[in-house]
Amino acid sequence: MKKMIKNGTIITATETFNADVLIDNGKVTAIGLDLPSAGMEVIDAKGCYLFPGGIDPHTHLEMPFGGTVSKDDFESGTIAAAFGGTTTIIDFCLTNKGEPLKKAIQTWHAKSKDKAVIDYGFHLMIGEINERVLAEIPQVIEEEGITSFKVFMAYKNVLQADDETLFRTLVMAKKHGALVMVHAENGDVIDYLTKEALAAGNTDPIYHALTRPPEIEGEATGRACLLAGLAESQLYVVHVTCAEAVDKIAEARNKGFTVYGETCPQYLVLDQSALEKPDFEGAKYVWSPPLREKKHQQALWNALKSGQLQTVGSDQCSFDFNGQKDLGKGDFTKIPNGGPFIEDRFSVLFSEGVKKGRINVNEFVDIVSTRSAKLFGLFPQKGTIAVGSDADIVIFDPEIERTISVNSHHMAVDYNAFEGLKVTGEPVSVLSRGEFVIRDKQFVGKPGMGNYLRRGKHVQLSNRAKVEALQ
Repeated sequence: MKKMIKNGTIITATETFNADVLIDNGKVTAIGLDLPSAGMEVIDAKGCYLFPGGIDPHTHLEMPFGGTVSKDDFESGTIAAAFGGTTTIIDFCLTNKGEPLKKAIQTWHAKSKDKAVIDYGFHLMIGEINERVLAEIPQVIEEEGITSFKVFMAYKNVLQADDETLFRTLVMAKKHGALVMVHAENGDVIDYLTKEALAAGNTDPIYHALTRPPEIEGEATGRACLLAGLAESQLYVVHVTCAEAVDKIAEARNKGFTVYGETCPQYLVLDQSALEKPDFEGAKYVWSPPLREKKHQQALWNALKSGQLQTVGSDQCSFDFNGQKDLGKGDFTKIPNGGPFIEDRFSVLFSEGVKKGRINVNEFVDIVSTRSAKLFGLFPQKGTIAVGSDADIVIFDPEIERTISVNSHHMAVDYNAFEGLKVTGEPVSVLSRGEFVIRDKQFVGKPGMGNYLRRGKHVQLSNRAKVEALQ
């Protein structure tokens, strides 16, 4: 049956207007005032915004790390994402050196098969460069529609790649229209500082942050930007946390380099002091890069407002406090890195951003959905509400007040990093390709209804920043 959403206010990255939305066969087929609705299912969105479904460009579902596996899989993780207003995720396939890239992709297809309740795609890690990998990259782009590749500059002896691998990946990306993503921290220096801390008996969670200072993130970000410029390629820096990294991205963009940056909600509202909580509770807040001193938050908000940072991803990688995080008691290096954010990304950005006047509602849509759709080859299928686009629509009440808590979230993890945070605004109903996943705050979808997305090439965004926002 066709659906008609009436009485809502449509918000896109560029427009705000009142209109009806006609949905047929998973697509938006008409937008206008007083559209005829006889014989259709009519959905009343009075008092609500209609947002395009959120796109989370950075998730790690069922990911192995440090001898354990992240708690949320493609079922629980995508259900939580949908409750939070996200209708598309892009998850990271981790590769192993010496193995074909396609083996990792097959593993991730197996993990997600018949589980996801929203649409999803994959990024692919590049951990080494040789003739086999160089030959496989074009095949992966063509056959799998994976057009983004991640290089880790940290996690020495585990995930970290050398600068040659990064540079040659950038060269390949330029040739094939792909986007290279980097985890930008200097892994060699972190390794040295970590060994020094442990030798001195400094084992508490706070030392996770103290051995990964912002200067290390800034250095690696600057290095990656310079290599991208040298290769005349395109670069996306994931989970930016600090002023040092923001400055390097802005510097590169001002030179005309094609460089983009992502931050995460945890870095916008939480700070380093959380790692000092007693009774090992600081372990709940161990992820990489680490939380920073509170002063860095303003730099991140300014960069989102000005356009020097383009997106907000969740970096979802949840581990239980009991039974997983506590593996690191007595040695902070053994605390699984990651936290639960997939459900709250959308609402935290709206509440802390729009409601507090840091960004406007159209910028919110751009940051939470549209830019990711463009950068990762999904626009205009995703990322907007327009005739011909997928009917991924969030019916959002901008005035509901609630308190985030583990007692009400839908993730499979035993704590919430935003516990006690009061937010304004909440998704009421969420449609994926015209079908309800969440209806009146109840899950009505089913595992397997999400589609794997073969993505196109990235669309280059403007390098123009609103300088006045930085003043």
